Amino acid sequence: MKLPLKHIVILVICSLTGIFVYQAYWLTGLYRTMKQEMESNIRDAMRTSDFNEIVLRVNELQKDNVEHGSVTVSAGYGADGNSLVTSQTISYTDSTYQDTLHSRTETMVDTIKTATGDDVAEAVASSESGLDVLLKKQDSLKDLLVSIQQGIHSGVDTYIDVNLQRYDSLLTTVLKEHNLSVPHRTLLIYTGSDADSTVTFTDTLGIAGDSSYIPSPKAIRYDYEFNRHRSQRYQLIIEPIGAIIWKQMTGILTTSFVILLILGFSFWFLIRTLLKQKTLDEMKSDFTNNITHELKTPIAVAYAANDALLNFNQAEEKSKRDQYLRISQEQLQRLSGLVEQILSMSMERRKTFRLHPEEVELKGLITPLVEQHQLKADKPVNIQLETEPETLTIVADRTHFSNIISNLIDNAVKYSKEQAELTISCRQTGETVIISVADRGIGIPLDKQKHIFDKFYRVPTGNLHNIKGYGLGLFYVKSMVEKHGGTITVKSEPGKGSTFTITL
Repeated sequence: MKLPLKHIVILVICSLTGIFVYQAYWLTGLYRTMKQEMESNIRDAMRTSDFNEIVLRVNELQKDNVEHGSVTVSAGYGADGNSLVTSQTISYTDSTYQDTLHSRTETMVDTIKTATGDDVAEAVASSESGLDVLLKKQDSLKDLLVSIQQGIHSGVDTYIDVNLQRYDSLLTTVLKEHNLSVPHRTLLIYTGSDADSTVTFTDTLGIAGDSSYIPSPKAIRYDYEFNRHRSQRYQLIIEPIGAIIWKQMTGILTTSFVILLILGFSFWFLIRTLLKQKTLDEMKSDFTNNITHELKTPIAVAYAANDALLNFNQAEEKSKRDQYLRISQEQLQRLSGLVEQILSMSMERRKTFRLHPEEVELKGLITPLVEQHQLKADKPVNIQLETEPETLTIVADRTHFSNIISNLIDNAVKYSKEQAELTISCRQTGETVIISVADRGIGIPLDKQKHIFDKFYRVPTGNLHNIKGYGLGLFYVKSMVEKHGGTITVKSEPGKGSTFTITL
């Protein structure tokens, strides 16, 4: 079953649309996934930087052990695997501060235990194997580590304040590790309330980051609350990360675009080929119908003439006999010319086709052709031949080049009106020979001129069918001219005539 072309086009369009929609859906999903991962990396970077900042502050406390004693903070599981061990040991040589710091130590230890003890007990109690199962629960483990970090934070903050500049420096380093080298601001924010908790206020305790960066209205804020009471938090301000994600997806986007471009070109080429095949098929059908008529006409006329001579005693009268024989000869010549052109088309497409070039004098070649067309034309024909110089010669295949000129003259005569006026000009410019055949016929519309050298193509003439042809003449001319290494062009204007120019 032959599928109509419009159905093929619809299927192609639907296929391209489906591929495009799938690609868009996949790219959108990838964008969301990368955005979620990047936001998670930002939050992890803030938490990691906070932990590193705590470690650096603890190291600072330990460096002071010579003058003020020692500080040890530890958190972990004991040998039984069920209880969280927290300890704080502070010893000072100066007895003046011992009572005060001892109370602070107890407060910090209680804070750490409060921060972790309940969560751990609940997590451990929910499993029979204790720590092994707990570590398999990644969300619980993450919450546990955050709680431990917040507990340690509260304890360390009792002795030494947060260093925002150092935190920002650590955060910048971690962000770079995640390919997030972007201008940003880092804020240390405190949220509190008055004594009776009726009024809540927010205060910015410090600002760090790029001093030249001014957040836009579209800037995004990421908060990380680092103490148990959620009263203090770091705030990271950066521009929307969409542009960064699209930049990271450049390779994927380019590849997808190239694939879509290749698919689009392939489908376009497929449809174009189908359209050309359909047009060619229609032209072949027209050619078959036309050539059948063209072949039958001379055969029928010659048959009628011979029948009259044989069966109606027309051969006895010399004038009648000569007339019928002349008619038969003309029709056989017409038939021979038609068959010759069809055979020429067939030979031209063979790989074994070869020209037989020789030196040909143009005037001697064209003059007999002019006389032949003037004799066989059914209308007055005036042909003017101009050669410069008179003895101008070219190297060409005599037979095929003669057919080239003959086809151009025949077309010029056929498409002229009541009287054919032709000018054939041959001239040499340097090493180039230019041959032109100009007429004053009906001309060719501009939009049809690019098709006239196509095989089987004929310029539509509406309802006029008085001009016979089969769409091979100009195709043959162009093919043979190119075989001779030349080019052929046309200039035409409807109602004013056409000029075909061969350049060799």
